Amino acid sequence: MTEAVQHESLWRRWVLNPVITQLTQGITAAKIAQAIAFGVTIGVFPLLGTPTLLSLAIGVPLKLNQPVLQVFRELSYPLQLATVLLFMRAGESLFGAEHVPLSIPMLMERFFAAPGQFLADFGMIGLYAVVVWLLIAPILFGVIYFISRPVIERLSQRLPRTRHAS
Repeated sequence: MTEAVQHESLWRRWVLNPVITQLTQGITAAKIAQAIAFGVTIGVFPLLGTPTLLSLAIGVPLKLNQPVLQVFRELSYPLQLATVLLFMRAGESLFGAEHVPLSIPMLMERFFAAPGQFLADFGMIGLYAVVVWLLIAPILFGVIYFISRPVIERLSQRLPRTRHAS
């Protein structure tokens, strides 16, 4: 006799279920929306390899919901790869810096070959990218928060009343 195995979609398993779990444990929709917004905003931080530590450094003191924060930070990784060079180019423009030929594979190769030389060669461009991120981060956070909060509130209303806080 074979048992029917129900396969959940990746979206439900890795995104929706953690949010529902937190809602059923009494976390408010506003706090979950805040964790989502921070997760995505931190997830696109323009220095590869740093969002995990940054999310802990920001999330722990602000008492953000870590499961939701980390899921959305991780989901933002493709967006980080897509925007890292945009942040660098915008930083070059903002600071009037000379245009430096860049690509993600080249940056990674140079970093792993000689980290010290990499920082000497590309440190200022990285700093410029971080400044641009700091300028857009509040806007990105606000947009994501104000979009996700009503969605999470509607999801919360669909859950049985006895399982979550109002």
